[in-house]
Amino acid sequence: MVEVLLDLKIEKLEEGGYLATSDELQGLVAQGRTIAETLEIAQDVARKLIESYREHGDPLPFDITEPPTNTKYSIKIPVGVV
Repeated sequence: MVEVLLDLKIEKLEEGGYLATSDELQGLVAQGRTIAETLEIAQDVARKLIESYREHGDPLPFDITEPPTNTKYSIKIPVGVV
């Protein structure tokens, strides 16, 4: 299995919850109550979209390559503080 890194946009919704979309993989739309839940749903949606591309013989809108093993990632995570 190859791991793909996709850029996601995550925005907080006025009515509550979060919405994730991707410019790299059109059709990727995921909504959840928390950021973690939204990310989990987005991963599942991305996996299913990629499988659909492959099943129909359509070219993917991006190159699937394994990320380098020495890559460092910088992310921001929400931490609730009381």
